[in-house]
Amino acid sequence: MLKSEARKIFNSKRSAISPQQKMKWEDLILIQFQRLMLPHLETVFVYAATKDEVETDTIVDYLHFQNPALGISYPVVDFATQTMNAVLTNTDTEFVKNQYGIAEPDSQELVRPDTIDLILVPLLCFDKDGFRVGYGKGFYDKYLVQTRSDAIKVGLCYYEPIDKIDDRNNFDVPLNYCITPERLYEF
Repeated sequence: MLKSEARKIFNSKRSAISPQQKMKWEDLILIQFQRLMLPHLETVFVYAATKDEVETDTIVDYLHFQNPALGISYPVVDFATQTMNAVLTNTDTEFVKNQYGIAEPDSQELVRPDTIDLILVPLLCFDKDGFRVGYGKGFYDKYLVQTRSDAIKVGLCYYEPIDKIDDRNNFDVPLNYCITPERLYEF
């Protein structure tokens, strides 16, 4: 399946999810996430979910409960340079919406990519090899190549994998894991 075709199909499928189904699936995704055997984490990089994306707040709460000193960072996009940075947050950090309506932290404390231990990567769908279809701007793939090779990349998805993304690029970065309501996939 081509990325453009997958974006159409999975955007449509996600917009049809009822709030009750979304809540149920996110509870199941959290249960699957808790099965991960994670090393000690000092810094994680998560996304602020839009209304159709898998919510990350419960996973952040779970990780923070496990390690109260955990550094939580979120992306901030620079549209002029087409780059993304991780910014450290705390309980007082305010979030503002960018030009695409995505919440970003109003903070200036940058996190170096080589210090991040775990990254929750947004996606529409993924394939059986751990490659994902994102939103088409390439921000995450550009950022992921800057992180350590042992940084754990986890996708969260409402749906099971497609067989293969046919138009992968050399710069596409695969996930280490993808979690669905049904299963934890390891690549």
